[in-house]
Parts: sequence; structure tokens; C-alpha cells
Amino acid sequence: MNNRRHFVQSAGALAAIGALAPLVARAQGLEQVKIVNGFPAGGTADATSRRVGEHLRGSAFTKNTAVVENKPGAGGRIACETVKNAAPDGSTLLLTPYSCTAVYPHIYTKLSYDPFKDLMPVSIAAVMHHGLAVGPMVPETVKNVRDYVAWCKANPGKASYGSPAAGSLPHFLGALLSSYTGVPLTHVPYRGSVPGVADLIGGQLASMFTPSGDFLANHKAGKIRMIATSGPTRSRFSPEVPTFAEQGFSELTTEEWFGFYAPANTPGNVIDNANAAINAALKQTPVVNSLGTFGLVAAGSTVREMDRSQREAHFRWGPLVRHIGFTGMS
Repeated sequence: MNNRRHFVQSAGALAAIGALAPLVARAQGLEQVKIVNGFPAGGTADATSRRVGEHLRGSAFTKNTAVVENKPGAGGRIACETVKNAAPDGSTLLLTPYSCTAVYPHIYTKLSYDPFKDLMPVSIAAVMHHGLAVGPMVPETVKNVRDYVAWCKANPGKASYGSPAAGSLPHFLGALLSSYTGVPLTHVPYRGSVPGVADLIGGQLASMFTPSGDFLANHKAGKIRMIATSGPTRSRFSPEVPTFAEQGFSELTTEEWFGFYAPANTPGNVIDNANAAINAALKQTPVVNSLGTFGLVAAGSTVREMDRSQREAHFRWGPLVRHIGFTGMS
């Protein structure tokens, strides 16, 4: 009888331990997390994904370094759709600029995801300014935005600018400059910044708007010339470059951020763990310094702050998109 009682008690204890096992595992973090971004390797989105992902290991969110998956194309929309369809368990995160979630709803009538319903904000990761740079196709006498506009007016066949994607904020900054000056500028969309900057350096493209960090190394090496940045003040990473506002184009003043998202219906405790781990990573000196080499300012946030910022950007860019008159095909 005693042996039977001991067996029943032992079995009950084992069952209780078995029931608690998922909770224990959850407290220790997910075994593996994947960060998906919609732009090529080597750019600012890729750098942010990797630098933060490296410092998530050992947290309550995940045991290991995050794996980064680049899914370039469609201006980042493919990555957004990928994460929308991922399991809502925290194992897959999206890293994207807010243009994909705050601006694209104004552009694409058949957007394959609803940023406000299909994706959950986790944390802002890094703030960036955009820049305008010219390459060797543009003569050395062009030193500022007014010089650039005058050159484009005098050379309409060469007056082109690249951006990392159609419908991105850099695309719209070029479109706004064209609209406000009355000088036609031909937009050339790329699959991310890296191939556009390569064409700029090679003289196949006159100019480019993109995150200023993607210009820094080649600007400092003298291969291209950055002539303006979009922030309210000069970038700490290129203080020699004046802002658009300083040059009389205050309408082009804007900042953008990269942020982390999870699929809708991800449990709140998982979102909280992810937010805490990301914000802790963004305070690490190696992460801050590494992002700085790409012209990015590490800047974490609460979930609520990120949601509010996304909605404010959505409200701001709606009228500007209508003013530009750009609409996507899908």
C-alpha cells in the first residue's frame, strides 16, 4: 500500500513538473529568434538587425544570438508580409523603417498587410536622418542644394535621383524637392541603398536620397559628396554637411526610425521580454558605437511610445503623399 502511495505521489509530482516545463522554458527565453528585414546585406537595416540581434542572447527573451534573414524587395513589403504570417510566439521579429508601416498604407491600396492590425510594435531601435548625395556625374562646382537644383534644370537628361525603394521616405524627399522647386527629377528606385550607392559612385546615377549613414564611408573617402541631411539639426556623424532647412528647404526636414515588430496576437509577456532585451542591447557601448558608424542613433522605446510615434508619422505623411500624387500598383 505504501509503495502504491509513493508511486502515485511521484507520478503526480512528475506530472506537475511536466506541466510547469513550458513556463520554465519561457522564463529562460526562446531557444532561437529570427529577425527579418526587407533590405540587402550591408545596409543600415541589416546592420541594425545584426548589432542588436547579437546582444539579445542570454536574456529572458532568447537564449541565443538572433539569426538575421534578409528578404529584400518591394520596398520592404515582402519582409512585413513574412512576419505577418509567422507564428505569434516571439520567435520571428521584423526590423523595418517606419515608412513600411506608417507611410505605405497611404500608397498601396492592396497592401498585403495591415500595419495596425497584423503587426505589434515592440521597440524603436535607431533613429536616422536621410541625406542627398551627388556622384562623379555631377561637377565639383555643385556644392549645395541650390547648386544641385540649378544643375538639374540645366541638364534635364541627367537629372535623376535614386532611392532605396519606391514609396520610401527618401523617394518622397526627392519628389518634394522637385515639386517645391518646379524642376523635374527622374526617380530611380533600387532594392535597397547598397546597389544605388554603387551606381552613384560609378557615375551611372547623378544623385541619391537615402539614409545618410549609407553615404558616410564613401562621402568621407571622397567618392561621393553629401550636400544635405534631413534632420532638424546637423548630424553628429557628418557635422560638415548642412541640413535642408539651413539651405532654405525646411519642408524636407524629417527623421525616420527603424523599429522591431512582432506578429499580431503575440502574447504580452513575450512582447515585454523582447522589449526589455532590445532596450538592454541598445544601451551596450559596442552596439551604440557600431550603429554610429552607419549614422544611426541607438534609441529604444516603450511599446506605447513606438505605437504613438508610428501613428503620428502616419498622420503627417498622408497629406504629403497626396501632394506628391504617388500611388503604388499593389
